Amino acid sequence: MDMVETLKKAGIIPVIVIEDEAQAVPLARALVKGGLPVLEVTFRTKAAAGAIAAIAREVPEAVVGAGTLLTPAMVKAAKAAGATFGVAPGFDPVVVQAAKDADLPFCPGVATASELSQALTAGAPMVKFFPAEAAGGVKMIKNLLGAFRFTGVKFMPTGGVNLSNVGEYLAVPEIVCCGGTWIVPKDALKAGDWAAIEKLAADAAAIARNR
Repeated sequence: MDMVETLKKAGIIPVIVIEDEAQAVPLARALVKGGLPVLEVTFRTKAAAGAIAAIAREVPEAVVGAGTLLTPAMVKAAKAAGATFGVAPGFDPVVVQAAKDADLPFCPGVATASELSQALTAGAPMVKFFPAEAAGGVKMIKNLLGAFRFTGVKFMPTGGVNLSNVGEYLAVPEIVCCGGTWIVPKDALKAGDWAAIEKLAADAAAIARNR
C-alpha cells in the first residue's frame, strides 16, 4: 500500500473513536457511502482492535488504519487486526521502528521543527501535524515548509480541523489530507444516526474533491 497516495486521494480522513465494536461496520458503511473510504480508528478504547478487524473483514471497500499508536504493542495489535496504516500523535523512534518491523505504513506526529527533522531522519514518508490549530495551523505549516519543503515532506493536519477551515489546509500542496473528528460526532455515533454521519461525510468529501 502506498500510504501517501491513498491518503492524498481520500483528502479527508475521519478520525473515529469507537466504544462499541458493534457500531464499527454500520459506521464504516455510512462513511464509505458518503464518499470517505479511508478511515482512522483510534486505539483509545478497548474496542479499537475488534472494530478494525470487523471493518477489514466486512467492509472491503474501506481502507482502515489505526490511530493513536503509542507503543510497539499497539502497533502489533493494529497490524494483527487488519490495519493497513498507522498514525501517532507524536514522534517516538521506538514506535516508528516497530511499525517498520511490522511492515505497517506509518505516519508519526510532529508539532515542531525539531520533531519534524527527527521524523524525516527516521524515514517517515509523511507526518501528522498535531494538534494542528493549537500548534499554529496553516500558518505554522507554511513556516515549516520554508525550511523543509526541499525534503518533499507531506503533512496530515489533525486537531481543530473542521468543515469551516479544512479547505484552507487542503489548498497547501504539501498537505495531502486532513484528519477530522467532526465527521463522526459522539452524539450521532451513540444514537446510531448513520444518515447524519453519511451527510457529514458527503459534505467533507465534496470539499476534498474540489481542492
